[in-house]
Amino acid sequence: MASEPRSLFVTGTDTGVGKTLVSAAMLHALARHHPRVVGMKPVAAGLVRRGEGWISEDVLALRAASTVAVPPALDNPVALPEPWSPHLAAARAGRRITVAELLAAQRALLAYAEVVLVEGAGGWRVPINDTETLADLAVAMAAPVVLVVGLRLGCLNHALLSAEAIQADGLRLAGWVANSIDPAMQCRDGNIATLQRRLAAPLLGVLPWLDAPDPRSIELQLPEDFR
Repeated sequence: MASEPRSLFVTGTDTGVGKTLVSAAMLHALARHHPRVVGMKPVAAGLVRRGEGWISEDVLALRAASTVAVPPALDNPVALPEPWSPHLAAARAGRRITVAELLAAQRALLAYAEVVLVEGAGGWRVPINDTETLADLAVAMAAPVVLVVGLRLGCLNHALLSAEAIQADGLRLAGWVANSIDPAMQCRDGNIATLQRRLAAPLLGVLPWLDAPDPRSIELQLPEDFR
């Protein structure tokens, strides 16, 4: 176990591929090796009513899987009502998101936990303003990346392009997770085998199709340097 706090960035091949589920499961796995772990959703677009306020269901899931409680302004610095791309949802809300503000929150979280797991939004190149993307945040963090691959027709292209982009940005692809999001997908195992041959990173887990998945019951391998 490293003595210095570290971060891990989770991205996906697209939106709706199970990043939050995988992130929560990975937080539970990390907690078996690191007593203090916390999840962060820098930008959450799409909120639900809870009590007297509005919050992201993704943020609730990450908080439930974290072992420390932190100020809401740190684990979710930007919460936007509309379930749109962050730059469009921010424009609708009359604000501008910057990498600098998200990075400041991530840096502050390092004082609370040994591992800060940061879950992106959508895929790798999702814009947060006219010039910056969430990939720029990952680069500024200099964090290893875990890629969640949603298993459905077209996933090979999406996964390979995402991996190429991550590596072209100078970051290490620390592993990938295959998530069965299409119960009717044909040749699922063949697609997984193809990605195992072509992605220069370990397969950390294969999630079966489940109607109501519980992140506590999902077994994932951690990237080697986080074990």
